[in-house]
Amino acid sequence: YDPDRFITQDNNGNTYLEPRWDGKQYKVKGYRNASGDPVIPFTANAAANTNEAIFPNELQEPSSFTQKGIIKGWDYYPEYCEGDFLDLKDLNHGSGPVDNYSISKTLETLANIYKFWITLTDCDGFRIDTVKHMDKGATRYFASVIHEFGQTIGKEKFLLIGEITGGRENAFDTLEATGLDAALGIDDIPDKMEYLVKGYREPVWYFDLFRNSILVNKDSHAWFRNKVVTMFDDHDGVSDGKWKARFCAKERGDKVVLNALALNALSLGIPCIYYGSEQYFNGHATEERDGNDIFLRESMFGGKFGSFQSSGYHFFDESSPAYAEFAKILKLRSQQIALRRGRQYLREISGDGMGFGLPHMMGTEIRSVVPWSRIIDQQEIVVAINTDYDNARTAWVTVDSGINEIGKNFTCLYSTDCAMINYQVPVEAKNGRAIKLTVPAAGCVIYE
Repeated sequence: YDPDRFITQDNNGNTYLEPRWDGKQYKVKGYRNASGDPVIPFTANAAANTNEAIFPNELQEPSSFTQKGIIKGWDYYPEYCEGDFLDLKDLNHGSGPVDNYSISKTLETLANIYKFWITLTDCDGFRIDTVKHMDKGATRYFASVIHEFGQTIGKEKFLLIGEITGGRENAFDTLEATGLDAALGIDDIPDKMEYLVKGYREPVWYFDLFRNSILVNKDSHAWFRNKVVTMFDDHDGVSDGKWKARFCAKERGDKVVLNALALNALSLGIPCIYYGSEQYFNGHATEERDGNDIFLRESMFGGKFGSFQSSGYHFFDESSPAYAEFAKILKLRSQQIALRRGRQYLREISGDGMGFGLPHMMGTEIRSVVPWSRIIDQQEIVVAINTDYDNARTAWVTVDSGINEIGKNFTCLYSTDCAMINYQVPVEAKNGRAIKLTVPAAGCVIYE
């Protein structure tokens, strides 16, 4: 054993070399056969005539892999770029600075593979996992090649979404450097979105996420609208630590999941709905341990690991209340450009029509109407949710005084109480201009 490397013991006391990243290459015993045994020679075309090793054949060249051991320092560069991601072997993309990156044959092969899948499936975009673990030069090359290929087959805007950890500023810098189209909002967006609708976060904490003009020197709504994918449920549940759980597995999530869906779809960003959220899926860890992502990845159409702690059942229910109501909300979104592209403003409210202020927590929670406007040109649409689980709430809601004359009526386009649809409320001279809205318990309304 090399004394400079990581010698450790297993549970039976046997000494072995743990292949941790240390900047140097490890000797590879061989490619694994169909039984998992590393007996195939680690050479190019070693398994060209079998269904073993790795395919396509071009990736069997040993230089296709960095061969530097597993990542232990997940925030240490260059370890997190050169090391193996657990048992996933790291591919050698190339080397060099982002503006003068020397690509490897492996990276060129990977790009060709994805061109093949675009052609075969006619898909319109890719989610690129763990962009942090790729050199920025490699990411830029891949984005450029895939965008160019898409244009040759009529896909002018093939969407490339990167999972970029490390904060909002790093996500912006990475997009600017690489040419990716958007970043997954996995930093603080899920927490603020989930716990706002559950009544445990200040509304301004969520809505201020979108006021990034100082950071990116662009209009306050422009970058987030087109560049950040927003969500509250996902397949990793990073913010949950070891106790991973879906939205509806946590405190009364089933009561307000529609509000979470509405907030996601009707606020800025590229909304992403994780499958099963609209079906009340409630997967959660039953013990504190790593590697419990399975609880977040339940089968929808039958399988060994289904939702609601079951197996072998089909869970796609078109009569599910959240599914049916959210379909109505999405239809309105498709019809109203303001809900897709409008500027966004968290609105001040008042109980008596005299003292106005932004909705905020009283102590450790907020039980209130939380309204926001989406404005495009001369159109304003007001959306409001109620974070009170048990009681309808009424509030005066500020609207734009430059667009809305006194006496104009706002009409209810949607409400979780269907009896309110088409109900009209007049604009009155309060706090400039305001309308009086009633929102059902744990409900949502949309007025134009």
